[in-house]
Amino acid sequence: MAPFQASVDQLVDLNQKSLFISAFSIAFNPLFWNIVARQEYHNKALTKLFGGRSQAACYALAATIFSLGLVRDSLYERALRDQPSYPLLETTEAKYLAYALIAVGNVLVVTSTWALGITGTFLGDYFGILMESMVTGFPFNITDAPMYNGSTCSFLGVAILYGKPAGFLLTGWVYIVYQIALSYENPFTASIYAKRDRQRAAGKGNDKKSL
Repeated sequence: MAPFQASVDQLVDLNQKSLFISAFSIAFNPLFWNIVARQEYHNKALTKLFGGRSQAACYALAATIFSLGLVRDSLYERALRDQPSYPLLETTEAKYLAYALIAVGNVLVVTSTWALGITGTFLGDYFGILMESMVTGFPFNITDAPMYNGSTCSFLGVAILYGKPAGFLLTGWVYIVYQIALSYENPFTASIYAKRDRQRAAGKGNDKKSL
């Protein structure tokens, strides 16, 4: 076991700027899309920018979020390359675990996107593009946040695949950031649909009165 012993500074190199750049990117993305989406909901900022076409505005935000995700992933991999490796994470068993986590993560992300569609995945609710009913099938029947949990699984899998303990640190940061994002997103999204339901109920009440 002696070869596998290492001090903290041998596991994570805090002198590497790429580590902090990656951490910043991880935190920036959900902060960005939440701020932009709320501006859209309250002020129709993106819809106005796209000449009143909310669908086009939503697709533009989706493309931006997807692109930011690619940048974030690139910065994460660069940060891992700059970090020290750990022998226990370079075993065959660790590689199998890494591939399994990445596979599970991708399945959760892809299937949730398929179930929700582009607008459902990328904050269409904030543009007034609402789904008729809550999606309860796979993968939402096993986790209420498959996009975030799937992404977290993939981050952890890549950390193990690269054999970098620093990846565990960044994955923990991913989890914290996503939990904070969910604490804002879930109640706000619920309020959007609650408002829609109240309006529908009021509309039915008016229809009955007119009869």
